[in-house]
Amino acid sequence: MSAEVPLGDIGAPDVADLLQPGQLAHRLPGQSVMEELLEVNGARDERGLLARVFGVSPLQPESRPWYSGAVGERAVGRTLAALGPEWSVLHAVPVGEKSSDIDHVVIGPTGIFTINAKHHPGQKVWTAKGTFMVAGSRYPYVRNAEHEAARAGKLLSSAVGHDVVARAAIVVVGAQQVTVKEKHRAVSVLTRNELLRWLTRKPVVLSTDQVAVLAAAAAEPATWCRTPSVLQEPAAVVQAFENLHRLVEQARRRRLCWALSVPAAVLASAAGILPPF
Repeated sequence: MSAEVPLGDIGAPDVADLLQPGQLAHRLPGQSVMEELLEVNGARDERGLLARVFGVSPLQPESRPWYSGAVGERAVGRTLAALGPEWSVLHAVPVGEKSSDIDHVVIGPTGIFTINAKHHPGQKVWTAKGTFMVAGSRYPYVRNAEHEAARAGKLLSSAVGHDVVARAAIVVVGAQQVTVKEKHRAVSVLTRNELLRWLTRKPVVLSTDQVAVLAAAAAEPATWCRTPSVLQEPAAVVQAFENLHRLVEQARRRRLCWALSVPAAVLASAAGILPPF
């Protein structure tokens, strides 16, 4: 098992290459959070031999939210990949002057959509009237999603020269249960299984030409940021993330093996099958 996560492969390309037209079309699902994760978690697997043997996670505590976010966005990205050629999908769209981004921007015959992926494995989700709760704790997801869609609509309107409206969706990934007690006014809460149907079964509101114009504008970094940020090479980012993901999964499997084998050994020893030492 390699102890090296090759973050050194993630180099900044020439600035001339960063601002090419349509640059955002090449970004991958979860790219922004993968970049943050790899920055926070460090360039190497710092675990010692015993830590690796016993399945200690290679993730630092402060990097776990980034890792979870990346897994969720990549899952939603796989779902969106099933949309047909009449659709345009952008991922990890940097917005504004800081490090914020929109997980997914989807443009197609039924409109313009901002998709926010939320990964809560094994948790119970409940939502109604602007409230979003995970395992009994409140999160400002609905307010944030509404603001994100309004901001996207404003920026795209400025780019194409006429008013456009973006609709918001929160897609919950990995939850044990999702209960939508009451629908929100401007934000839809969905599971991955509901996403494609929600997108494709709405009335057609955009022509092929309109989709093309909006998609071209959305793919321009300058549409979203006054000073487009330096964008890293997508292939290098995803390679480094997948190396780390492999180590995380190896550690998880080893913890599971230890959890199963230790009680079995204790029982076997008690039954006289194995010596106690």
